[in-house]
Amino acid sequence: MCPVLLRPLPPAALALAAAALTAGLLPAPLRAAPSLQALQDALNNPSPAALSAVLEPGEGLDPAALEQRRALLRQRFPDAHWRVQAGAPLRDGRPTAEVLLTGSWRQGGNLFNLEARQQLVLGAGPQRFNRQEVIRESAILRSGDPGLSVTLQIPDAVLTGQRYDLDVVFDQPLDGAVVAGALKPVSALEVLRLQSPELPLEPLAGGGLFKTVQAPYQPGLQTWAVLLVHPRGIVAASKQVRVVADRSQLQL
Repeated sequence: MCPVLLRPLPPAALALAAAALTAGLLPAPLRAAPSLQALQDALNNPSPAALSAVLEPGEGLDPAALEQRRALLRQRFPDAHWRVQAGAPLRDGRPTAEVLLTGSWRQGGNLFNLEARQQLVLGAGPQRFNRQEVIRESAILRSGDPGLSVTLQIPDAVLTGQRYDLDVVFDQPLDGAVVAGALKPVSALEVLRLQSPELPLEPLAGGGLFKTVQAPYQPGLQTWAVLLVHPRGIVAASKQVRVVADRSQLQL
């Protein structure tokens, strides 16, 4: 991962940072050691050396890069807290882990509240986690009225070349409120660098943002950044979509 950005990050970039951090955690069944509790304790331990006790370099896992991301998030969200627990097993029987990151950040007179979620399949050596497979992930950053909620109607997985809908909907009626929004794909390099693309706002005529897009023709990952502005607050979000060639991989 590149050096930590020193300039203030826009809300969408912070949502991406949260998703990238959980993605940087960690295909093989989870073994008895290390434990999910040990991973949770290490993530919440402010010591820079804490993660090295439960993580080692491996496929898709760079502990040093993860520590950089964690340090960046702690700068922005001093009260950042991670919770790691067992998730629902996949259809093939593999166990999963669910990672939840919460935190708050104040800029000027605005308080931003972060919630990032991820479902992972973790791989482990005898003593440390060393691999990961990301099943699903998303992050939402909110400011203003805590009752201003939105729903991300974005699929977890799509087929290569498929056209699919990206809908981000306000959960309450607008009641005449003027709102604006933007949605844009995030490149793999931007995800790696915890950067957000430019998100030029456009007026929204309906109760949210509705777009139809096309998946790439090669399997991989697509990440979308969303920004919604409402008189009652701001909502920034990111969501990862798996692009698969085999229909059987749509539902893991």
